Amino acid sequence: MSRSDKMHTESRTGVDAALAAFRADEPILIHDAADREGETDLVYPAGAVTPDAVARMRNDAGGLICTALSDGVAAAFDLPFLQDVIEHPAGADHDLAYDERSSFSLTVNHRDTFTGITDEDRSLTITELAAAASDPEATDFADEFRAPGHVHLLRAAPNLLEDRLGHTELGVALAAATDQPPAVVVCEMLDDESGEALSPAAARAYGERNDIPYVEGSEIVDRLR
Repeated sequence: MSRSDKMHTESRTGVDAALAAFRADEPILIHDAADREGETDLVYPAGAVTPDAVARMRNDAGGLICTALSDGVAAAFDLPFLQDVIEHPAGADHDLAYDERSSFSLTVNHRDTFTGITDEDRSLTITELAAAASDPEATDFADEFRAPGHVHLLRAAPNLLEDRLGHTELGVALAAATDQPPAVVVCEMLDDESGEALSPAAARAYGERNDIPYVEGSEIVDRLR
């Protein structure tokens, strides 16, 4: 690798590159931690998600496309943690090897969508969630969105990185640090050959090929907690 190539690679990794990308409405790659999920997520400011961005997450990432909201926004919309409201026996004893609880809340579609699953429909739902998150007191959530739908909502921990170090909190913390609405989209990067989580090295290489910054969750925690 030449010196100029090395400098370019270094400029597109780390928390400074991630913050700059978020300020510019561009995606980033966040690896949470080897001793947590051990996954890299493709993460966007929710307001910047176009149909092409949804297609990229479907095709290049392959995981579940979710919109993470801050705890304050979720509370304003009366969005529960899903495990607290599931009455089926399958919702009991919800033990996770990597965390104390799941961040999942409802699944929703915007009311102006048709089926809700197309790239256009999902991008509309996601950008409208970002708009609602920017002014929750002015939004009647049930008038704007219906459940169930095709966009999974995640509810961040109240104190973000002080409480939990998931992609939900890492992404929302970056949004807060860059004056974005408290809504981000996360999608796990999967390996097409193994079906497992994409390795950090492969995720970095993907970022280099596509000019998308890669950052370790620990770097975000060190800077923003």
